[in-house]
Amino acid sequence: MAVVLDFKAVLGRFATGVTAITALDGAQPIGFACQSFSALSLDPPAVALFPARTSTTWPRIRAASKFCVNVLAADQEQVCKQLGRSGPDKFDGLDWTRSPNGSPLLDGSIAWIDCELGGELDGGDHTIVIGHVTALGAGREADPLLFYRSGFERLTTA
Repeated sequence: MAVVLDFKAVLGRFATGVTAITALDGAQPIGFACQSFSALSLDPPAVALFPARTSTTWPRIRAASKFCVNVLAADQEQVCKQLGRSGPDKFDGLDWTRSPNGSPLLDGSIAWIDCELGGELDGGDHTIVIGHVTALGAGREADPLLFYRSGFERLTTA
């Protein structure tokens, strides 16, 4: 158990950006907050994300076979919290448009990446998801929402 606590404490010192992974289930927008996200390959362009095996949203996104990664801005902490909770009304009050692949593109995101599902690998208590990038773009100019030591942080300038 000490190794698990040490693992969490040590890796908690690695700051990550915060994203929202979104898709459509029929006409219903679905999504989850995700700080376990990374660039994977430049050629071909690919990203990786790591949903928990306990996620009830990831199987629905998998079934859609395409999704949008929304990179959240520092002032979108509430969006992250809303998409991080369980329940059917996660998008209640959230403004969004359709990305080129038809997935929800959240208003206010600082960047977005449309993907087609490329594959999944076993990652222990998480799934390693590969997304092949089909379109992407920059959103508004703003600082990113960061996650560090189990909490939200903001960039500071010296």
